[in-house]
Amino acid sequence: MPTQSLTDGDPRTGPRWLTDQEQRAWRAYIRLAQLLMRQLDRDLHPFELSMHDYEILVELSEAPLRRMRMTELAERTAQSRSRLSHQVSRMETRGLVSREGCAGDKRGTFAVLTAHGAAAIEEAAPYHVASVREHFIDLLDAAELTALAGACEPVLERLRLVRDRD
Repeated sequence: MPTQSLTDGDPRTGPRWLTDQEQRAWRAYIRLAQLLMRQLDRDLHPFELSMHDYEILVELSEAPLRRMRMTELAERTAQSRSRLSHQVSRMETRGLVSREGCAGDKRGTFAVLTAHGAAAIEEAAPYHVASVREHFIDLLDAAELTALAGACEPVLERLRLVRDRD
């Protein structure tokens, strides 16, 4: 049984159930995240990329020398090392990335963006950005985007602290 967090409320009185407003916000967020990712994934389909592929290609394209340790890539893409390893294997088969050993660290491995992977993200990126705009950014005004970023940042910070503690 998981241990109860200090933020769960008093264990003697039970959990702090969500209010109607909190439930509405939580469910809207979950549904939004699911449907938006599904749509963005669909919009990448003509490029034979998934959102997971795209996210990995972005991280590698922005990394020094277009390479990143697998452990860091797993962290940046919020995937387990095992799941990332399987994803990278599928991408290797398609020639989008390759793996290289780390000099001086026999257990370490780099994921490396290939020329084919760089061309794939270069081709898909303008369409992906247009999709993000159409299905998300352009539906919100500047104040809403600012409020959304402000609302997400403390949650992200809390999750980073929890991750770093584990």
